[in-house]
Amino acid sequence: MESKLPWYTHLALNSYSLGLNISAGSTPVLLPFLIVMYMPADYKNTYLATIRVVGLAVAMLVQPLAGYLSDRSLSRFGRRRPFIFASAVLNVAFLAVMGASTMFMNSPLDGFFQTTFAISAAFAILFLGNILQQISSNIGQGALQGLIPDIVPESQRGFSSGVKSTFEVLPILLLIVIGPLVQAGKIWLVIGIIMAGFVATMLLTIFFVKETPNTVPATDSLREPVLRLVALMVIFVAITQAAVWLVQFSSGQLVQAGASQAVQVIVVGLTGLAGMAGAIFLGVYSGARMGIGKEANQHRPFIWWIVNRLLFLAAVTGIRDFAQNYLRDVIKVENPVSASSYLLAAIGVFLVIAALVGGYLSDRFGRRRLISIAGLVAGIGAIVIIFARSMPMIYVAGGIVGLGAGLFMASNWALGTSLVPPKEAGKFLGISNLAGAGAGIVATGIGGPMIDSFNKLNPGIGYLVVFAIYAALFFISVLVLSRVKPASTVL
Repeated sequence: MESKLPWYTHLALNSYSLGLNISAGSTPVLLPFLIVMYMPADYKNTYLATIRVVGLAVAMLVQPLAGYLSDRSLSRFGRRRPFIFASAVLNVAFLAVMGASTMFMNSPLDGFFQTTFAISAAFAILFLGNILQQISSNIGQGALQGLIPDIVPESQRGFSSGVKSTFEVLPILLLIVIGPLVQAGKIWLVIGIIMAGFVATMLLTIFFVKETPNTVPATDSLREPVLRLVALMVIFVAITQAAVWLVQFSSGQLVQAGASQAVQVIVVGLTGLAGMAGAIFLGVYSGARMGIGKEANQHRPFIWWIVNRLLFLAAVTGIRDFAQNYLRDVIKVENPVSASSYLLAAIGVFLVIAALVGGYLSDRFGRRRLISIAGLVAGIGAIVIIFARSMPMIYVAGGIVGLGAGLFMASNWALGTSLVPPKEAGKFLGISNLAGAGAGIVATGIGGPMIDSFNKLNPGIGYLVVFAIYAALFFISVLVLSRVKPASTVL
């Protein structure tokens, strides 16, 4: 009979998720604000897409590699905690680089960067800092994901995943404070808060989680898995960028043919949906097979789980990333940074409640059932956003999306941890970052240029088209769940 872990152990082993998500939760407020300061406003969504895609492509490579290396670690401090410690220290250093971008506004270096790269010096420093911080964060994330399979009994993984999901969304509530600080230009204070979050949560994990050190050295070579991960990243990004090209090509052809605005919206919108969904299916299938290797056919439920997760997270990520610009351009609020912070915080309240309840219910009524309900609820919320024209309705829509996202986060991760081989949990759950990093690459990478392109036809319409695509992704995520067929009746 397996022994149960006390509640505080679940808090400690998931605590670094809180630090990681204080940073991740602040990004949708901080990056759009800085990009509008550093680059032309008419292309703000495209520049946001660029900085997100490159950073997340790096994350897609680093996270599974860190998970794989932590699986093999022989450190006397455990397999996962040394990576978490290094992650926190590096995060502090690289956040300072991002903060330094504010010191390069109207810099003499602008001439060089504008001539060579068509960007400002401040944007270049922000770009560099974001890439470095993605590396350091994903070193910790890749190792952290192995702690639940390493330590938590199967019967408690739903609860522990619920705690993990709660720590992932609790930082959204900080946006009530962070948003006004960003709006007031207090960038270094915000960065200091993020730094403190990394250090404090890392210390909780380091001192209060007990790992059993790995004593069996790995005998296989690192060369093949590293090459597979590089190929995985290249394939996924290439497929996504092909989808961007397809959308731009179809738009250009319609313009040359003199198509009406309505025809352009319908055809290019459907092309965008096909591009996003197609990039997800092709990217996950080819990327997962490349990452797992020859035994990929034995793990088809796991691959379909990644597809389901990526479809859902792509929609959530896109709504989150473009919320500030949507409120600025469509709802036309006076303080879009603060307003988007309050919106994301409202989503977070419902998300936290649903995550806690979802983790409990998933162990008792089935994880797939809750995931299906989550996709339907979130899809309805996305549709409400499209038709909302006032902040009260926006908050209602955000609450519906948050409710669906909370149910999804708790039950979906519990399902995933039950599909991976226990001895290779770090490797497999690192590969699942196809969904984590891939969500931004697909939703923001394709959605950003689409929004700017459509907005040239009719200001604000780009957001409505792309948000409709996100609603469709929620519903498609429910359909593909039927392909996840684990043996256990708990799932």
